[in-house]
Amino acid sequence: MKQVHKAITAEKNSEAAGRQLGQEIRQGFDGAAPDAVVVFASAQHDYQAMLAALADAAGCEVIVGASSAGEYTNNARGEGMVSAMGLRAANSMKFSVGVGRELSVDPAGAAAQVVRGFHGVADSPMPYRSALVMTDALAGHTDALVEELTLATGGNYRFFGGGAGDDGLFQKTHIFAGREAVSNAVVALEILSEKPVGVGVSHGWEPAGEGLRVTESRGMTIVSLNGLPAIEAFKDFAQQTGQTLDLQAPMPFFLHNVVGIKSGEGYRLRVPLAINEDGSVACAAPVPEGAVVHLMKTTEQSAVNAARSAAGAALKALGGSKPGAAFVFDCVATRLRLGRAFEDELQACANLLPNGFVGCNTYGQIARAEGQFGGFHNCTAVVCVLPE
Repeated sequence: MKQVHKAITAEKNSEAAGRQLGQEIRQGFDGAAPDAVVVFASAQHDYQAMLAALADAAGCEVIVGASSAGEYTNNARGEGMVSAMGLRAANSMKFSVGVGRELSVDPAGAAAQVVRGFHGVADSPMPYRSALVMTDALAGHTDALVEELTLATGGNYRFFGGGAGDDGLFQKTHIFAGREAVSNAVVALEILSEKPVGVGVSHGWEPAGEGLRVTESRGMTIVSLNGLPAIEAFKDFAQQTGQTLDLQAPMPFFLHNVVGIKSGEGYRLRVPLAINEDGSVACAAPVPEGAVVHLMKTTEQSAVNAARSAAGAALKALGGSKPGAAFVFDCVATRLRLGRAFEDELQACANLLPNGFVGCNTYGQIARAEGQFGGFHNCTAVVCVLPE
């Protein structure tokens, strides 16, 4: 990566925020326009106004990003903000944008639409192929989407990114493509590179309870565990561990006791969100029927160590190339659980990533790279490092 410029603003006027970021990026490149811009914005903003002003000020239409639930760079973070990264790569990288719509109806079709915007699937002019993927996770099917993207690209791409947020409201999220903000859709920034792109994944949680069989599930809802309404397992676990589970306001308990789906690679995390009248538990992502799950535990230090591990794995995957621009994603649930200690996690990444990073809190994280725990995750740090 020849040039990178990061910017973040707390400006509340959306047009002014976009203009400010675009001007900062262009000034960072001595007046030259970026080849691509990645941007994450709070739900407090008028996305169309922000994106139009950003495109005009930066002189760039190759814009990808999403609404978010906490925005940050290596030296600033907050909520209600907009963070952005401008990229210039001379001839060492090529960028293009793919968009897929009607995700909730046809995830395979949405993946195919995305890949039609890629330039390196059939015959890449550069040996390394990756894509930053941002999706409307509230539309569902993100696990299937990642699989479909892998199939559509012949398994030759590394994917990283996450689910768009809306400041923790869980009502409506958007992805950004150029000047457009769209729901029920997925966007990807294709990155064709002369050198490897590094992706690292880690979550730092471990089993705290016995294995439980998912005897019935409906998409993102766990109906029963070991034949009983799902909430009974949570109530038993709270009693066994001396924790308080308020059935009318369960989120404080859920944030500290997520569900881990056992697999050959480890534990894929799912954040419980709500208790339904029938005792089923709604989660932030699907839990397959028949799976063995555990209630999981972690500590603040484990979260910091996980972020450090993800950053280290991404750097190692560069294969000896010098690190350039970096992206860091983690779950909104992680930020809510850690509070101000989330800054320690970001600092752990900043200590390892010499050129800094841009990122946001997401509704689930996406990762697909060789040697890494791939798919769709919750409460998981995902780090991507582009080569210099």
